Amino acid sequence: MELRQLRYFLAVAEELHFGRAARRLHMSQPPLSVQVARLEQEVGTALFDRSTRRVALTPAGRHLQARARHILEELDTVRGEMRDFVDGLAGEVTAGFVSSANYTVLPGVVQLFRASRPRVTLRLVPLTSGEQFDRLRDGTLDVGIVRDEVPQTPSDSSPALTTEVVFEERLVACLPVGHALAGRPEVTAEELMDVPMISYPRALMPGFVDRVAEVLGTSSRTQVVEEVVHQETALGFVAAGVGMTILPESVRQLVPPSIVVVPLAGSPTTRLLAARQERADESPVHDAFIACLRDAAAQLG
Repeated sequence: MELRQLRYFLAVAEELHFGRAARRLHMSQPPLSVQVARLEQEVGTALFDRSTRRVALTPAGRHLQARARHILEELDTVRGEMRDFVDGLAGEVTAGFVSSANYTVLPGVVQLFRASRPRVTLRLVPLTSGEQFDRLRDGTLDVGIVRDEVPQTPSDSSPALTTEVVFEERLVACLPVGHALAGRPEVTAEELMDVPMISYPRALMPGFVDRVAEVLGTSSRTQVVEEVVHQETALGFVAAGVGMTILPESVRQLVPPSIVVVPLAGSPTTRLLAARQERADESPVHDAFIACLRDAAAQLG
């Protein structure tokens, strides 16, 4: 049984006239009659009562009419769904993000994407930049929102990654409220050299750690007293008077009254990037997510 035969059958069933059905289908009557006869032969029963005056559906024909309508409607629905996948209006996206994106682009991109792609499933996974690149390469992550990281193609057969800068903000020093530098309008890298530092593991945040090292200078004599994964933990140590830490300026939304945020001299910046596998057959739904990420960043000014 072919879909073409079902369409021919439905046309005759609705018109109850082979001539009118043939005109509706833009074909001649003889091949239409042949196809209907072949369908009847295949199902093993007559679908129409034919006479010189009228054509009527048999009980089997009425049953097949209802079933054929349902089948063809379902087929049209599936075709529409497939077009949605092609157009990026259906599917799913698994996106990783660094925690600091919570205070800049993440709320906006989630709102924009879910509003414009309501039938796409968006899964968000909090991960460090290093963790995201591992998962992007093994295919368990579609898009990553990472910080200060330009991935290099690994030496093995893992797929290459590509990145795009979507947001940039200043770096700031977070100091205990009573520290001598806390009242400055800005601080220099040299002034921070003798302040104990709370830092981050390079294995998990290579781009950000390298960026901070670049800002402080390669000959930095800063003493790292604690190494933590989460900026909230770093701020806890700062509040306790253990030392200072360098973070993106959006951290102002997190700091308690016991911490002062001081801009760095020269206004050095840190960047958020969208990362994904570098491949020829990019997914439209992934493209749509990154487009929303750009729009969310643009709204931040």
